[in-house]
Amino acid sequence: MSDTRRRVKVYTLNEDRQWDDRGTGHVSCTYVERLKGMSLLVRAESDGSLLLESKINPNTAYQKQQDTLIVWSEAENYDLALSFQEKAGCDEIWEKICQVQGKDPSVEVTQDLIESEEEHIEEMPETSPLIDLPTCELNKLEEIADLVTSVLSSPIRREKLALALENEGYIKKLLQLFQVCENLENTEGLHHLYEIIRGILFLNKATLFEVMFSDECIMDVVGCLEYDPSLAQPKRHREFLTKTAKFKEVIPITDSELRQKIHQTYRVQYIQDIILPTPSVFEENFLSTLTSFIFFNKVEIVSMLQEDEKFLSEVFAQLTDEATDDDKRCELVNFFKEFCAFSQTLQPQNRDAFFKTLAKLGILPALEIVMGMDDLQVRSAATDIFSYLVEFSPSMVREFVMQEAQQSDDDILLINVVIEQMICDTDPELGGAVQLMGLLRTLIDPENMLATANKTEKSEFLNFFYNHCMHVLTAPLLANTSEDKCEKGNIVGSTKSNTICPGALRFMRRIIGLKDEFYNRYITKGNLFEPVINALLDNGTRYNLLNSAVIELFEFIRVEDIKSLIAHIVENFYNALESIEYVQTFKGLKTKYEQEKDRQNQKLNSVPSILRSNRFRRDARALEEDEEMWFNEDEDEEGEAVVPPVEKSKQEDDFPDSYEKFMETKKAKESEDKENLPKRTSAGGFKFTFSHSASAANGANGANSKSVAAQTSPASSNGSSSKNATLTTAVTASKGSLVGLVDYPDDEDDDEEEETSPRKRPRLGS
Repeated sequence: MSDTRRRVKVYTLNEDRQWDDRGTGHVSCTYVERLKGMSLLVRAESDGSLLLESKINPNTAYQKQQDTLIVWSEAENYDLALSFQEKAGCDEIWEKICQVQGKDPSVEVTQDLIESEEEHIEEMPETSPLIDLPTCELNKLEEIADLVTSVLSSPIRREKLALALENEGYIKKLLQLFQVCENLENTEGLHHLYEIIRGILFLNKATLFEVMFSDECIMDVVGCLEYDPSLAQPKRHREFLTKTAKFKEVIPITDSELRQKIHQTYRVQYIQDIILPTPSVFEENFLSTLTSFIFFNKVEIVSMLQEDEKFLSEVFAQLTDEATDDDKRCELVNFFKEFCAFSQTLQPQNRDAFFKTLAKLGILPALEIVMGMDDLQVRSAATDIFSYLVEFSPSMVREFVMQEAQQSDDDILLINVVIEQMICDTDPELGGAVQLMGLLRTLIDPENMLATANKTEKSEFLNFFYNHCMHVLTAPLLANTSEDKCEKGNIVGSTKSNTICPGALRFMRRIIGLKDEFYNRYITKGNLFEPVINALLDNGTRYNLLNSAVIELFEFIRVEDIKSLIAHIVENFYNALESIEYVQTFKGLKTKYEQEKDRQNQKLNSVPSILRSNRFRRDARALEEDEEMWFNEDEDEEGEAVVPPVEKSKQEDDFPDSYEKFMETKKAKESEDKENLPKRTSAGGFKFTFSHSASAANGANGANSKSVAAQTSPASSNGSSSKNATLTTAVTASKGSLVGLVDYPDDEDDDEEEETSPRKRPRLGS
């Protein structure tokens, strides 16, 4: 159906008194057998689906507004509207509605709204005349004001008064009287005109708004509303609108209709938000049509600007032109900020098209330029625009910055500009920094990243972020924990390689507080506890902030029973820590470790030796594939394993002799390609071989460092660079399932649940 006369948008009024767009289609008026009557049907232009099927009931009040709108209430608190592309189509459907209800198509409303029975009986006779308006003269203003005020409580009388005002051109006559009263300084008459104009606004009639908000009348309407009788002195709204509020055309708007619509919308919004008092509970519906008037104006403005690609292209060209002066650039950025704010009135599908248009024209490269400027006002407006884009589509922003990285240096990447602005915010209250932090958090949040058959946004973007942006984000932290600053703080010992500062310690505590095995594996792999423990030992017997912070860190691990970290600490550092007896934290860690080891031994002893010998179990908390990709990509190429080099202390007689003999026989028979499979240790776990030592993983702690780590046992030093020594090495168990390398008793009930519902990783900022 290509007839544009019947092309309409269907709107419904939501609970917030805002119009929701239900779709675009073509309207028809036909008899529907199921509904037993003539009905309005709207079929979607996209797929022909039914957007609306509404029977034209004889008693429903239909209103025609702004020449292209038909509005009615389908049920209590359920309002509908049809917005026509062309006036001719609106007139055609309006005639059919009036024909069904037996009304003259010249009316703007088909039915009176029914109130109480008494008023209904009084007003229903067809012969009841229209309201007779007093002659429009100065000495009649009080009578007119009383009449307008009296009808507001009756929808029927409001409708009749509106028709009378419209038919007689009464509003323009009233505004002429306003000019007379103002010239004569007739304060009483001006007070009456305030009541009259305010009452006419509360009639809630779109046809009257069209007259009142026209270029010819609107400033006089504003003038009438300055003379509120409750105020000692009149307001100066006209002075503000004509002198203070300046309309700036960043690029000349050649479309006179668009320019007029922008002026009108701003002034009507000012009337609603500033001039008119907040409506009471009984008046809140009086201005619903005014809200709709503004809403549809904004939709029209955005649509007209969006369709004028020549205008937008010129705006972008000047915004990014180095020759553009700062004042002009500020105006251009503020224009886009207001443009984006207007777009929030659009429905999702229209907003989608709007932002795609901006993206196509180059909004993100333009923002990259202006966000790095010195002007605080320009940066603030640019940040607001950027927040609209991130809120609309984080994926669109991510895709841009990843493509940009292929052509630009890291320092000028948009996301690094955002990070630098966040770090360098001069506001004492950090208002801008907090806003940018929220946007950055949205961009790097894995939970809103897309995954398709061809690519995984999580792996791609996080890999990009760690390679190109992480050094910028962590620069202040690293600067705050530099050796010079730490030494000035007198909180470390004599060994520079063992330096640790409160900024780094708090960061590590926050990571451990997540209780995420992904981060725990990284900590143990890099042997990151060594500098913490060295700092504690170097601090000696001093009872200070550093001492308390480190003790609290280990106490948290003990209380929360983080098994992987407990094992790493006890196996590598307990000999150095057991002498600390003024707290029971480290002895408690050793107790937890031994209890867990006993549980593992009991479980292993309960399993037949033939099953223990060659059935390996896979860690249920293994890294997700995408995390392995972006986190271990470089390391895999070097043949290094994902898990840390764990040192096991020797234990006596942990397994039966028969089991040891069986293992020796088994090893002798295995082929060479099995050499790098995990080896069972005396503690009952499995040992992986590595091509690097613990000291190599902890780059800062070289041969000259004061290390308290336990020495690597001979069994673990037989390193191999083969890629077989990774977490992915596993053999199917007897029932074909993959289970943890280490089975914790309290985890058994959760194994199935964890496999089907992977745990979401908490974020550092939460």
